[in-house]
Amino acid sequence: MSTKPAAPTKLHPESSIEKKTYSLVESLKEFIPIENDRNRLGYGLFKYLNGEGDAPSVLLKSAKIGIDGIEYSDLAQKLSDGLKEIK
Repeated sequence: MSTKPAAPTKLHPESSIEKKTYSLVESLKEFIPIENDRNRLGYGLFKYLNGEGDAPSVLLKSAKIGIDGIEYSDLAQKLSDGLKEIK
């Protein structure tokens, strides 16, 4: 019995909102050590930019993002500042 190779991953262009949002979250990986938490936060912030999700201060608590070395309010402020540059 054999398995098929994984489907190829299609990356977003550098200029897309998705890429910029996920890059913002990835730049804060020293404070968010778990990769899955960063992916979940990136998705939540992307939805926020599209008018469907919660603000970063609410999202950090509701998505149960594990942080290390920074307070929730400080991280929410860093994310808000980064999102202003993306818009």
